[in-house]
Order: sequence, then structure tokens, then C-alpha cells
Amino acid sequence: MNTNVKRILLSVLGVLVGGVSVGIFKLAAFGVDPFQSLMSGLDALIPISFGTLYVIVNAVLLIFALVFDRHYISIATFINLFLLGYVVEFSHATLLAIFPAASMLVRCIAFVLGFVILCLGSSLYITADMGVSTYDAIALVMSNRWKLGKFKYIRIGTDLVCILLGVGCYLISGGDPAQIVTFVGIGTVMTAFFMGPLIDLFNRTVAQPILHGRRG
Repeated sequence: MNTNVKRILLSVLGVLVGGVSVGIFKLAAFGVDPFQSLMSGLDALIPISFGTLYVIVNAVLLIFALVFDRHYISIATFINLFLLGYVVEFSHATLLAIFPAASMLVRCIAFVLGFVILCLGSSLYITADMGVSTYDAIALVMSNRWKLGKFKYIRIGTDLVCILLGVGCYLISGGDPAQIVTFVGIGTVMTAFFMGPLIDLFNRTVAQPILHGRRG
């Protein structure tokens, strides 16, 4: 298969898989990934639909990427920007219809699957190099362009900032502090500290071998 075709397929698959994985995370209710925790906080604060809010926030982040390194902006970026929020909404609603009262076992399985699938999806479209999400571009610019450190460590830092901002926005909106654990919980902490390293692992062992037609 032509390499460019592979890149397009990997990028599209990565974005769509990432959206579904967030829906799975929401079903688990152990906390979503750091960027989605920020979005949850903003969603509580700003009275518009999640899908539309996602487009607006990512459009703002897109300006950052365009200014500092346009290399990361391409097909996958715009698929992510315009579709991911709606894929998350759809997948979460579908899973809630299937599991209206998910047991602890189902939630635990959903959390593990969601985490692994999210990292795999991110790895696929990052390796495809057909553009990344506007949020991923921030850590990549800071690591590869500004040389501030390794990607996995920069990603941990940006993730922690998202968590703090998400909680702050939720509390400012007047949200119940007891409900914070539904979007900022053990799942959020784990993704903040392990998502970067796991994406790096999938890059080397899965995505790059697929793209270049070799074994890891």
C-alpha cells in the first residue's frame, strides 16, 4: 500500500478511535483524560453544546499551532477539530443506552480499554504525520520546536495544567465539588502521568512498524 494512503488511513482511524475511547472513559466515570477534563469544566461553565464548544476551543488552540509550527496542522487536525467532539457525544450516548447502570466490573473494564485505546489512537495519528490534534500540537511544539524537553515529560506538564483549569472552571460554574471525581479522578491522574509514555511506546512498537511495513 502506498505510504501516503497509509498515513491518511492511520490519521483518520486514530482520530475516530480517540473519540470513541473518550466515550468509553465517560462510561467508566473514573475521570476522563486531562484535555477532556478541561473540556468538562468549560462545558459546565459555558452554556453551549459540548460538540460546538469543542470546535471553538480547538480553533483557539489551532492559532497557537499555526503561529509556532504549521507542520503539525493537516488533515487529521481538521478531522479532530470538527468531528471528535460529536464522536464523543455519540459514543457516550450509545454506551449509556447499552449499559444504563454500569456495574463496577463494567466500569473497570471500560476504563482500561478506554485508556489503552486512547493512547493507541493518539499514536496512530501522531505517527501518520498528517496533522495532530491542536492539543497534541502544543506538547510537540514545546518538545520538538522549542527543545524544552522530551515529549513524554512535556505532555505530563500540559496534562496537569488542563486538570487544574478544568477543576477551576467547574467550581467557578457552581458545580458540586463531590461530582468532580466523575471527570477528574484516578483515570485522569493515570492518563496525566502515563499517557505520554504509553503513546511513545505505541509509536515505536505499533504505529511506526505499520507505517513503514516492518516489525517492531
